[in-house]
Amino acid sequence: MQFTFEKAFGVHESALHLQSKRAQLLAANVSNADTPKFKARDIDFHQALKDSIQYAKTGGPLAATNARHIQPPAFMNGYEVLYRNPRQASIDGNTVEPEAETSAFMDNSVRYMASLRFLGGKIQGLQKAIGGQ
Repeated sequence: MQFTFEKAFGVHESALHLQSKRAQLLAANVSNADTPKFKARDIDFHQALKDSIQYAKTGGPLAATNARHIQPPAFMNGYEVLYRNPRQASIDGNTVEPEAETSAFMDNSVRYMASLRFLGGKIQGLQKAIGGQ
């Protein structure tokens, strides 16, 4: 049986990458809460993770053999960046709701830490196995 990191770490490597990118988007939203006409952005984490798993299974993106082939939607690093619909729009056109963004950021941070701890446990287990403990 051949060892691969994909088998050992599972989906958590992709989850860490997506959670990191999502944290950047959410932080940008919070920091632009007072910027007129700024549109809050986010990703659909669960869909992006599903797409990441499917990407890993199929071995990559669609191959275009002709310039006229229809391409998949525009994705940013493997996931689609979406605009958030505000519950109550601001007069200046800003769609950031600081409380909702802060809550989403904290939730994302907790999930990021959980993925890190899981991976840390896996790495420790692999080190013990390699060391013969």
